[in-house]
Amino acid sequence: MSAVYLLSETQMSRIEPYFPRSRGAPRVDDRRVVSGIVYVASYTTGSTAATLASVRHKP
Repeated sequence: MSAVYLLSETQMSRIEPYFPRSRGAPRVDDRRVVSGIVYVASYTTGSTAATLASVRHKP
């Protein structure tokens, strides 16, 4: 199976410090998981990944 990532290495390195640390169980590929989340978000909203990344939510 080929891996299709929607985030570049630079983008992943920026968000990597926010991922939880492993607690005994082997971790899955974080880049693959985040790419899946971006894909589902863009598919369900009809937006592109770049549009989703530029949206800022106000608290």
